[in-house]
Amino acid sequence: MGLWSFVKDSGKSLFGSAEAAPAEEALVKEIEGLGLDATGLDISVDGDTVKVGGAAVSQEMKEKVILAVGNVEGVAAVEDSAGGADPIFHTVEKGDTLWAVSKKALGDGNRYNEIFEANKPMLSHPDKIYPGQVLRIPT
Repeated sequence: MGLWSFVKDSGKSLFGSAEAAPAEEALVKEIEGLGLDATGLDISVDGDTVKVGGAAVSQEMKEKVILAVGNVEGVAAVEDSAGGADPIFHTVEKGDTLWAVSKKALGDGNRYNEIFEANKPMLSHPDKIYPGQVLRIPT
């Protein structure tokens, strides 16, 4: 079980304001819109915290669902009770590039494409990351 922090006023706007509590239906629609398979996962909202429980189809899919709901404006944290290994995440800082994140997290900037691929479909292009965004680091 893990609790992952996200930047509440950063991310994709689904509800119009970072002050608004996210609706479970909107988060499920976002997951489906990204083409992620949340089969077996239960998504619930408690204030600005999203809770992810149940059994995911894979560790990778669980991690992507956590990122999909966490990188939404108005979400401050995602609580994971779905089990499995704890993922490795990186919060993008001002001036970060995937190259810099890759050099810091994987020891080699040339491996930036591995991070890009690990974050599809949330990332559409390697140059389109923003401060406060949380990225999945492949192991």
